[in-house]
Amino acid sequence: MSSTTMQGGPKYNSSKLWQIGFFTLNNTSTNLQMFLLGFVTYYATGIAGLAVMVISTVLMATRLFDGLIDPTIGYIIDKTESKFGKFRPLIIIGYLISVATILIVYNVTHLLPESLQLIFFVAMLIVNKIGYSLQCSVTKAAQTVLTNNPKQRPLYAIFDGIFNVGVFTGGQIFVSSYLIAKHGGFNMPLFTELNSYGLILSGIFAILAMVGIWEKDRKEFYGLAEDTTKTSLRDYWPIIKGNRPLQMLSLSASFDKLATSLLRHSVVVVMLFGILLGDYALSGTIGLITIIPQLLITFLVVSVARKSGLKNSYVKSAWIGMLSFIGLIALFLIIDDPTSVSLSNIGITTILFLVLYSLGLGFGNIPTTLVVPMIADVSDYETAKSGRYVPGMMGTIFSFIDQLVSSLAPVIVGAVVGMIGYSSEFPQVGEALTTPLFAVTLLLAFGLPALCLVVSIIAMKFYQLDSKRMEEIQKEIAEIKEKATKKESIVS
Repeated sequence: MSSTTMQGGPKYNSSKLWQIGFFTLNNTSTNLQMFLLGFVTYYATGIAGLAVMVISTVLMATRLFDGLIDPTIGYIIDKTESKFGKFRPLIIIGYLISVATILIVYNVTHLLPESLQLIFFVAMLIVNKIGYSLQCSVTKAAQTVLTNNPKQRPLYAIFDGIFNVGVFTGGQIFVSSYLIAKHGGFNMPLFTELNSYGLILSGIFAILAMVGIWEKDRKEFYGLAEDTTKTSLRDYWPIIKGNRPLQMLSLSASFDKLATSLLRHSVVVVMLFGILLGDYALSGTIGLITIIPQLLITFLVVSVARKSGLKNSYVKSAWIGMLSFIGLIALFLIIDDPTSVSLSNIGITTILFLVLYSLGLGFGNIPTTLVVPMIADVSDYETAKSGRYVPGMMGTIFSFIDQLVSSLAPVIVGAVVGMIGYSSEFPQVGEALTTPLFAVTLLLAFGLPALCLVVSIIAMKFYQLDSKRMEEIQKEIAEIKEKATKKESIVS
C-alpha cells in the first residue's frame, strides 16, 4: 500500500504517478466511444436513410435517458463487490456492452427492413448508454480509492486534458484530413476503418485503466473498510438531501458545463466564425492554435490546486473564464469591423481576440475537469459524516443533474435564434450580418456562458470543502479506521 504522511496532517492513501495517469485513460476510453458515436448521424441519414429531424430527436432523447439511468448505475457500483474488486469488473462489462452496440448499430441497422430500422436503432442506442454509463461512472467513483492526497487528486486534470486533446482534436484531424480524403466521404468503408481503430484503442485504454486501479481496488480502501455503514436504496434520498456540498457542486458544475456547451454548439460556432467573423474555416485553425494555451492553463490551475485546494482553483478559473467572455463582448462592441479578426492580417484586434478566446475556453472549461476529483471529496465528506461509502451514487447523481442542465443547450440556441426569425432553419455560413444576428451571436457565444459562470461562482460560495476542511475530513476518516483496526486486534 502506498501512503504519504503530510506534515502535521493525516496519513494519506497515495498512488504512483503512472497509476493516476493509467486510470485516467478510462475516461479517454469512454470519450473515444462518444467520439465514434458522434458520427452516427451521418451513418443514420446517409446510409440507413433515416430522417434528419428524427435522428436529432432520438439523440437528444438518449442523452436524457443517459442522465435518468445514472442513479441506478450508481447504486450498482455501490453494491458491487467481488474477488476482482468493485471497479474493474464494471469497466470491462461496460466496455464490452458499449463496443458491441456501436458495432451493431453501424453494421446492422441499414441491412434491416425499413420498418424496423428506427426501432432497432433506438434500442441499440439505449443499450449502449447503459454500457457507456457503467464504464464512465467508474471514472468518478474510483477517484475515492485511487488517492485522497490533496496534492495528487488534481493531477487527474492534467492527464485528462492531454488525453482529450488526442481524442477530440487529433481524432477530428484524422477523420477530416485522412479518412475523408481516403474514402471520399462518410460511407461504410470510412465507418469501418474509423470504428476499427477507435474501438481497439478504447479497449487498450480500458485495460490500462484497470492496471492503474488494480492495487487500490480492494475493500480496505472503500470508505471505512469493514466499519463502513451499510446503505440501502431508501437511504439515498436522505443522503442527497443532507449533503450540501453535493448539491452545490452539482449546481455549479452543471452551469459551467452549460456555458461550454453553448460556446461549442455547432450553430453558435457557425454564427461566430461563419457570420460574425466571416470565415468559418477560421474555427478549425483557431482550435489548433488554442491547444497549447489550454494545456498550459490546465498545468497552471492544477499547480494552484495542489497548493491551495481544488475549490480555490475551481472558483478562480470560473472568474477568469467569466471575465474573458465579458471582455470578448466588449471587444466586439468597440471595434467597427468584426472581420478584422483575421490570421491573414494579424493586428491588435486579432491578438486581443485570440488571448481572450483562449482564456475563456481554457479557464471556462477547467471546472468541468476539476469536478471529477472534487466528487471524490464530496464522497469522503459523506463517509466522515455518516459512515456511508457511496461514491457511485455521488458521481451519478452529479451526472444526472449535469446531463439535465447541459441538454438545455440546443433548446436555448433554438429558442434564441427563433426569436429573430429563424424558425425553420438555423443561420447559415456566409449570411449577411444583421443587427439582430450580431446581438444574438454575442449573447449565445459569450453573454450566456458568462452568466452561467456567474451562477457557478455563486453556488461555490456555499460549497464548504476547501483545503482546510478536506484535511480535517481525511483526519477523521483515518482516526475512525485506526480505532476499528485496534478494536479488531483486541478481539482477535
